[in-house]
Amino acid sequence: MSFENLGLHEALNRAVLDAGYTAPTDVQSKALPMALQGRDLMVSSATGSGKTAAFVLPALTKVLAARGDGIRREKGVVHGPRVLVLVPTRELAMQVTKAVSSYGRHVQGLRVLSVVGGVPYGAQLKALRGPLDVLIATPGRLMDHMASGKAVLANVQLLVLDEADRMLDMGFIEDIHHIAAALPQGRQTLMTSATFAGPVGHLAMELMREPQRIEVTSHTEAHADIEQRLHWADDLTHKNALLDHILTERTVDQAVVFTSTQRDADWLADRLAEMGHAAAALHGGMPQGRRTRVLEGLRRRQLRVLVATDVAARGIDVPTISHVINYGLPMKAEDYVHRIGRTGRAGRSGLAVTLAERRDFGMIQRIQRFTTQRIPSATIEGLEPKRAEPKPEARPPMGGRGPARPGGRPGGFGGGGFSGGPRGFGGPAGRPPFEGGPDRRPHGARPHHEGGAHEGPFHGRPARGDGAPMGHGRPGGHGGPGGHPGGPRGPRPFGDGPKARFGKPPMRQR
Repeated sequence: MSFENLGLHEALNRAVLDAGYTAPTDVQSKALPMALQGRDLMVSSATGSGKTAAFVLPALTKVLAARGDGIRREKGVVHGPRVLVLVPTRELAMQVTKAVSSYGRHVQGLRVLSVVGGVPYGAQLKALRGPLDVLIATPGRLMDHMASGKAVLANVQLLVLDEADRMLDMGFIEDIHHIAAALPQGRQTLMTSATFAGPVGHLAMELMREPQRIEVTSHTEAHADIEQRLHWADDLTHKNALLDHILTERTVDQAVVFTSTQRDADWLADRLAEMGHAAAALHGGMPQGRRTRVLEGLRRRQLRVLVATDVAARGIDVPTISHVINYGLPMKAEDYVHRIGRTGRAGRSGLAVTLAERRDFGMIQRIQRFTTQRIPSATIEGLEPKRAEPKPEARPPMGGRGPARPGGRPGGFGGGGFSGGPRGFGGPAGRPPFEGGPDRRPHGARPHHEGGAHEGPFHGRPARGDGAPMGHGRPGGHGGPGGHPGGPRGPRPFGDGPKARFGKPPMRQR
């Protein structure tokens, strides 16, 4: 099948050829014909499979059809967009906006607006007052404009929910229902999601009319272009040594290093920059302007290492990323799949490396069960772990007490000598109550992860009570990644010397 056989408008066919594509991907060949017929679709496909074009091309077709209907926009009257695309993060909004502009380059007078948190309201309000074809928005900021009466959605013909599962994880379910209630009943709805089980499936049934299900791949399918590798670390010092060795390898073109928290991202980016790497952090606590500069530096290859959290990295599509390194493990197993999907794109090969301590064993097991694949263990000469690789241990009967742990309390949950269970009780043998480094916390305490409620209900700003990272940008602050009195120094811009900074400290923003 070719794009010409799909019956696309001539302007869209030209744009597709300009982008270098001659034949649709699997998901496009299945989704485009039905989407162009006006059917509601539930689409699941792997990261990098081309599903963005699978809804952008039908969206632009709607715009072109509306123009051909003889509908004229009266001067000074707000008619609002023909197409509304809801996305979970600002980075994904930027990616979709870029795709719409690229595929719509030959659509004369195409008007596209991105409405996200972290940027001034003025420019968005001005664009909302004029004619508009496609609106890409995060739910929180769009709700603000709806409340003020500036966002008019009465003429939306197509609603797209991109990465619906992530939006629900971030607490946007009520916002989505509120936004959908303001749209015309006869609209078309397209939804993409890693899974349609549970709440996502219920949402689809509530918002869609006789939707067609398209599943091209699943999380259990092997990533043919991505080599996965697992390194066991004895402690934080060993983990840092492994990371340093990997980043000095010549095979590293550009790397994304994932951490579990915003504070860890700042601390690690600061450490790598001091070592001479062109490194910067990216997380949801940063102002939008600084996040945009970091992403632009990555695309222009001014950055070699990006230290990111799960939420901030959604939507990053940079083909030159050769390595993904899991320095901190994700909170959910499915996020592992999204993380490693940042590499091995556009037909290139990639390497996904996970650095795990013994307390991470339970999460490693959950990831392997979720993907139905074993992550092969590997070692680096001279940096071999001194402890044996952890193995699964039988749990005691419910209500019973497990065997005594070396260096820990007798009994308790799960037995064994490491905190690998879902609740993370206990700790490795001989480990002190508090350990230095970015993850300084008592045994059993859960790390403060980004995502979920952290960036959900408050629409792109840190959860109440968190604010800017503790001690961030303030001398004498407390609770920084290493537990040092001064707190973290924050990420530094690439190319500006060891003492430069990326703008102002993180602020509360919508």
